[in-house]
Amino acid sequence: MVAISCSLSLNALAQFTVSGTVRDAKTNEVLIGATIQIENLKRHAISDERGWFELKRTPTGQQDLLIKFLGYEELHKVVNVTDNVQVEIALEESTQLTDEVVVYSTRANEKSPTTFTNLNKITIQKQNFGQDLPFILNWTPSLVTTSDAGAGVGYTGLRIRGSDATRINVTINGIPLNDSESQGVYWVDVPDIATSTQSIQVQRGVGTSTNGAGAFGASINLQTNTRNDKPYANLINTYGSFNTHRHTVGIGTGLINNKFVFDGRMSLIKSDGFIDRATSDLKSFYLSGGYYGQKTIIKAIAFGGREITYQSWYGVPESRLKDPVSGIFGGSSKEFLMLETASIEGWNEEQTNNLLNSNNRTFNIYQYKDQVDNYGQNHFQLHTSHRFTNSLTANASLHYTRGNGYYEEFKYADKFSNYGLANAIIGNDTIKKSDVIRRRWLDNHFYGITYSVNYEKDKLSSVLGGALNRYDGDHFGEIIWAKVAVNAPKDYRHYFNNGDKLDFNIFWKNNYQLTDKLTGFIDLQYRTVSYQAAGKENKQNEFNINVNYKFFNPKLGLTYAISNEQQFYASYSIANKEPMRDDFVDAPTGVAPKSEMLRNVEAGWRFKKDRILLNANYYLMSYKNQLVLTGKLSDTGASIRTNVDDSYRTGVEIDGSVRISQKLFWNANLTLSRNKIQNFIEVLYDYGVNFDEFNEIQKSYTNSTISFSPSVIAGSGFSYHPIQSIDVTLLTKYVGKQYLDNTTNEERRIDSYFINDLRLTYSWKPSFIRELSVSLLANNIFDVTYSSNGYTYGYLGGPAVYRQNYYYPQAGRNFLAMIAIKF
Repeated sequence: MVAISCSLSLNALAQFTVSGTVRDAKTNEVLIGATIQIENLKRHAISDERGWFELKRTPTGQQDLLIKFLGYEELHKVVNVTDNVQVEIALEESTQLTDEVVVYSTRANEKSPTTFTNLNKITIQKQNFGQDLPFILNWTPSLVTTSDAGAGVGYTGLRIRGSDATRINVTINGIPLNDSESQGVYWVDVPDIATSTQSIQVQRGVGTSTNGAGAFGASINLQTNTRNDKPYANLINTYGSFNTHRHTVGIGTGLINNKFVFDGRMSLIKSDGFIDRATSDLKSFYLSGGYYGQKTIIKAIAFGGREITYQSWYGVPESRLKDPVSGIFGGSSKEFLMLETASIEGWNEEQTNNLLNSNNRTFNIYQYKDQVDNYGQNHFQLHTSHRFTNSLTANASLHYTRGNGYYEEFKYADKFSNYGLANAIIGNDTIKKSDVIRRRWLDNHFYGITYSVNYEKDKLSSVLGGALNRYDGDHFGEIIWAKVAVNAPKDYRHYFNNGDKLDFNIFWKNNYQLTDKLTGFIDLQYRTVSYQAAGKENKQNEFNINVNYKFFNPKLGLTYAISNEQQFYASYSIANKEPMRDDFVDAPTGVAPKSEMLRNVEAGWRFKKDRILLNANYYLMSYKNQLVLTGKLSDTGASIRTNVDDSYRTGVEIDGSVRISQKLFWNANLTLSRNKIQNFIEVLYDYGVNFDEFNEIQKSYTNSTISFSPSVIAGSGFSYHPIQSIDVTLLTKYVGKQYLDNTTNEERRIDSYFINDLRLTYSWKPSFIRELSVSLLANNIFDVTYSSNGYTYGYLGGPAVYRQNYYYPQAGRNFLAMIAIKF
């Protein structure tokens, strides 16, 4: 009797693990961030990047699991626990609309024959210490980040598959973020946007149709915060190296009267930067209010802020950064090489002393105290969605973005003629130059409408969507001070021009289930661009642009499901893209830049099962008339991008993750690529021995490597959970060597680098608050000396060749500590 009693007692105390995967019942796509709760035990788990969850130390007997995921019906599942149990959970979509419908039309899914990576809110917040968004995306495949200030705060950028920001389409809730004229994305203009981001999808290659500039390397689609049914308040504070600190306050009302939700956030981020004087002062906000009916959503969103960033755009000359090798004139000492650089650049004594006496890795040419970029940008969006039937949903979004600001510069001994001004006469002396302080202004408006109609029934999933957007921007410059009084009228603008761009697109994309295993994909986009710009540019050159483009961008593909765990896919896409503003402004008289065309092949294999996720993808991106820098200059000395006939990028991407044990998780990615211009002509100018000539010299190259395109990119993250509340992650990044120009010259390259970061997080859920977490991010823990970006230029002076390389060094070992309190 005693033995039986002990046996029953031991059996009651036995504890096991309930684990499994949460999927969409219709598409079989894994659901990331679903909550799985054992109701009577007040314990829960969250599904991870593979939809996987684990509930450890679960008592024996029947346990009632409650599974919740926004946009899906709640599910109760009874599990009989007598041993470790693995379950498959399939959730049905809710008939009530959710915020995801806003980005549905521009996103890929597991039936899309394209290459993409999804980041959910949990993943985003783990890495969000206040650095700009590129540094949160740093561990996604084929991606390289850079920071002008060297520490991830301020002006930052990214490249994907070697393509820069002007070829990466970025949208926030389906609204284009790329600047209409320069076509780049300035993440510093939307500080701390990651805190208000629910999910991010990165599509590599052409991807699926979206709004805004054409995707020639990738698309990045952000979705801001979705509905939160419970009231909350968050306080987040970060402190770290280079006097970096971030303070964020977020609040939400939760669901009011089962229909209304309001959210808000304010952030302040400041940093001194790694580079000398590369300070950042960033302020931002996010506000949203939404009505959630059974079949209708109306949501208003406002976000933005202002940045004041000290300029660190110039970079560090190689003579200051590296140990001496040899000089143009035969010298080899470091001081001699730096003096040589100062001579070539035409720097005065003050600038030369700054070069000689600065730290070799933190040099900044700018010393004027207000050499800043001061710009504000506010975004306003109104989204409406309505479900007419279970199969038919429509969306429409109005948007308006207001941008205004300037960058201020101190110019030594600048010619009055550069400002359209007459020389100054003082007594009998004619003064042609003066130190001046100038501001270059940008004052712009961007507004429009985006729309989509989504139809899903039986075997067909179809989206008809598009947008009509207009940009209106003024560019002008002002002199706010001069050492010598200038002869200019009040409020004189030494240049003024306006750009007006109308962008219309319509797309129709379809997934059709051809058989039980085979899905066909067709995506047809028609896009028109009308661009007019006229006036005087900052170098006093007059220009007048009036161009119109009509692009047809088709995409075709197939996805074959071998089983629930494996898929093969392949697609062929065509994309066209207009030149950017500077291509027109700086083009030689009578020469117009051509639009670019990309033909993109993607083919791959996806595998998901239990503890393993694996993707392998082959890509070929073949360009016609790609615009690249050749060394050619305009009449005013500006660098000109030139169309090259044939170039390509091709490679293999492998990424995946594996749960090695209950405590150890590993995800990794690897890209191996070739990036070539088949026939490239470099242009150099010979100014003669006495610099009184001007001759254009051309040199041909065959099969040269495209600049800033490493052949190897790899990333890795090892996560260790000794206990549930502690996460220790080692983040590793390798980037192969990159060339500064398109000549494949080893003397003009960025060396490969291999860096490691360590992230530690402790989360505690006491009874009096929702969560308290403390995190530490140790960047570059092995103190590697490296640069992530740069540029080069050169010219001839008779037989002498003058070359200058500039680099953007990144910080050595540095730290960020974050405390987050959630109520």
